[in-house]
Amino acid sequence: MTSKQRSKLISLAMNISATVQIGKNGLTESVFDQISTSLEDHELVKIGVLKTADVTAKSVIAEVAEALNAEPVQAIGNKIVLYRRSQKDGIEHIKLD
Repeated sequence: MTSKQRSKLISLAMNISATVQIGKNGLTESVFDQISTSLEDHELVKIGVLKTADVTAKSVIAEVAEALNAEPVQAIGNKIVLYRRSQKDGIEHIKLD
């Protein structure tokens, strides 16, 4: 992913709210399932890491992205942004060109 593409995704992510939360139980199978479903539905997902979690956004972004075949876009503060092109038909895909 180029810096121009990453910049576009960051600007798009500013307007969405966190759809998945990582809490005190950390990265569970259900969290991975929720993130994967959100990526298929929306392509761009913002994830919140709660203060009660024993992990930080920067410490888990690579692990989550690798496990879900997603591109890590940004980890700042307690938020993570991931992108993965959806395989679903009938949704409006994000154009990165």
